Amino acid sequence: MKSVFTFIKSIFVGLIVWFLIHSIYITIDGLNDKNKNADVAIVLGNKVNEDGTLSERLKARLDKSLELFNQKRVRTIIVSGGLGKEGFWEGKIMQGYLINNKIPAKKILVDNFGNDTEKTVENSIRMMDSLNFKSAISVSQYFHQTRTKKLFRKKGFENIESASPDYFELRDFYSIFREFVAYYKEAL
Repeated sequence: MKSVFTFIKSIFVGLIVWFLIHSIYITIDGLNDKNKNADVAIVLGNKVNEDGTLSERLKARLDKSLELFNQKRVRTIIVSGGLGKEGFWEGKIMQGYLINNKIPAKKILVDNFGNDTEKTVENSIRMMDSLNFKSAISVSQYFHQTRTKKLFRKKGFENIESASPDYFELRDFYSIFREFVAYYKEAL
């Protein structure tokens, strides 16, 4: 009986260590902006509030894309999201925010069918291929970047970097756990 308990305890400790190592890795990777230039920034969608305003998280992502554009690190911005339960097309709302912040409409591509990370990756690659774009910077929260870049590479788009906003909240702990599960779910 003692050996069964020791075995279960070892597995449990191993899983916790694995989760911690993975979480540290995705945090470091997600916060590491290599300051490279690219053809396009791809802003992954997030919640639009019930009144049509941006959630703070989404605003932080868009502000990061504004920074990349204004620093001339990217020439174009793709905004990608779906129809939220609040009744707003995330891509359209994101486009409006960028236009209100002096990004020319012709420099913004809208994907209103990026309902999840994988759809955003697929749709973005299709748009980039049609415009002969060869490099991209993913813009999302730090914990989301490792899986996002992995999906781009899995779909054959290798020249992908990431830049994350300086926005942190208590919800990040839940999101890191969710990303851990999603990362290995997609790996299987």
